[in-house]
Amino acid sequence: MKEELETVTGLYQMAIEYLVTYSFQLLAALIILLVGWFIAAKVANAVQALCEKRNIDVTLSRFIASTVKTILIVMVGIVALGKLGISVTPFVAAIGALTFGLSLAAQGLVANYGAGINIIIGRPFVVGDTISVCGVTGQVTEVRLGLTRLVNEDRVTITIPNKHIIGEILHNSNEATLVEASVGVAYDADIDKAIEAIKEAIVSTEGVPEDATPIIGIEAFADSSINIGYRYKVETNRFYQTTYAVNLAILRALNNVGVAIPFPQREIKILNGSVLNNSAPNNPV
Repeated sequence: MKEELETVTGLYQMAIEYLVTYSFQLLAALIILLVGWFIAAKVANAVQALCEKRNIDVTLSRFIASTVKTILIVMVGIVALGKLGISVTPFVAAIGALTFGLSLAAQGLVANYGAGINIIIGRPFVVGDTISVCGVTGQVTEVRLGLTRLVNEDRVTITIPNKHIIGEILHNSNEATLVEASVGVAYDADIDKAIEAIKEAIVSTEGVPEDATPIIGIEAFADSSINIGYRYKVETNRFYQTTYAVNLAILRALNNVGVAIPFPQREIKILNGSVLNNSAPNNPV
C-alpha cells in the first residue's frame, strides 16, 4: 500500500512540474488550435461560397471546401505540437506510410472519386439527362463523387461506380431517348401517303415531344416490301409506353389510308414439269 501511494505521489508531482514548466506552452497550443479551427471553418465556407458563385457543382464545391479545411487543420495541429516541444517528424513518416497502405487498399475508391471529379468538372451529363453506358440506359437522378445513379421506366434504380463511366463510350440523349424502327409497305402502295400517315401517327401520340420532328424515309427495298424507316424521340420515363402507342397508331394510320403491310411470300411456277421457286415482291394471285 505504501509503495502504491508513493507511486501515485510521484506521478502527481511529475504532472504538477510539467504543468508549471509547460503551462504557457499548453495554453499557447490550445489557443492556436481554437483559432486555427475557427479560421479553417471560415476559409472553407468562403471557398464553398466562391465555388457556388462560379456555378461549380454543389458536390464538387463541398469537396473542395472540405479538403481546404482539412489541410488547414493539419497545418495548425503541426504548429501546436511544435509549441509543446513534440517533434512531428515521426508523425509525418507514420502518416506517409499509412497513406501509402490506404492507397493500395482503396484503389477502387480513389479511382471512383477521381472519376467523379472528372464527371463533375467535365459535365458529360447532368441530372435529368438520359445516358447509355456499360450496357444500361436510364435517366440520371444523382451524381456523387463515388457513383452515379440512374432510374429507368420501370423505376429501377441503377447505381454505377464512376470509374466504369470514365473511359467508356457514353450516349447522352439529354431528357429523351431516340427510337429507330421501320415498317414494310407493299410495292404498289402510295409511298408519299404512307410516309405522311406515319408522320401524323408519331407526332399525334402522347409522350412524343412537340418540338421533336420525326425523320422518315425509305430505308430499304426488301424482297416483299418497301421498308420505311422512321426515327423520333420520346420521354425517357415513358419509353416503352410511348413506343407501343406509336406502333399501334402507325398500324391504324396505314390501314385508314389503305396502305397494306405485306407478309413474306414466294411465287412458284411450273414449267415443263419442273418447278421454279422465285421471290415475289407483289401480292400473291
